[in-house]
Amino acid sequence: MTVIDTAPLGRANAPAPTFVHLSGDIDILTTTRLRRRLLNALDNSTDLLVLDLSQVTFCGAGGLGVMIDVQSHGRERGITLALTGLPSSIARLLRITGLDRRFPIVA
Repeated sequence: MTVIDTAPLGRANAPAPTFVHLSGDIDILTTTRLRRRLLNALDNSTDLLVLDLSQVTFCGAGGLGVMIDVQSHGRERGITLALTGLPSSIARLLRITGLDRRFPIVA
């Protein structure tokens, strides 16, 4: 798993969402580092944190757990965690687990 970029993108008259671009595998070897980086992204985020998963090749149960945990921390701070760029395998995983109803999916 690689965090490519964490950067806010500006919009007129609205807080800029923060985008985190991920790549590679999200598995047992990467979840601890991912959790730490995403919680740090929350510390530097506005009201919307968007995870771009378009370059993620695998996401295991631990990766889903990290996303749920970060979403919970975000809610405590008034930050929404949204997903974008879902590869078909991850979209299917979210659908099977019912998490597609828990996370906002943005184009």
